[in-house]
Amino acid sequence: MRHRKQSIKLGRTSSHRKALLAALVCSLIERKRIVTTLPKANLARRHAEKLVSLARRQTLAARRQALASLRRPAAVKELFETIAPQCGERSGGYTRIIKTASRRGDGAPMALLEWTALVPPAAEEDAAADKA
Repeated sequence: MRHRKQSIKLGRTSSHRKALLAALVCSLIERKRIVTTLPKANLARRHAEKLVSLARRQTLAARRQALASLRRPAAVKELFETIAPQCGERSGGYTRIIKTASRRGDGAPMALLEWTALVPPAAEEDAAADKA
């Protein structure tokens, strides 16, 4: 029986799924926005929001827990020093999912996952170009 089972399997083993989510969240931290399939975006969003809540504590234990989950020291440093302080007073909703067109090859629903508190550098350049 599947009582109280929260995870969506994505057709992967548990170790593969954990590695996939860690890679997606690390990419989100480094690039500020990623394009992926909608089910993967939903899982990555859940994982990223928990990590931001963890990073807002700013303790050594929280940093070690994040490192155990993400497995990349550079991503953890960016999370704790840049992203968590900018999320500041928010009590949740650190990311947003924007649905995009279906993937051409197999028709999979695609989505854009980005931080709500951060404006990506490409968006800043676009806004500056629009003003000029």
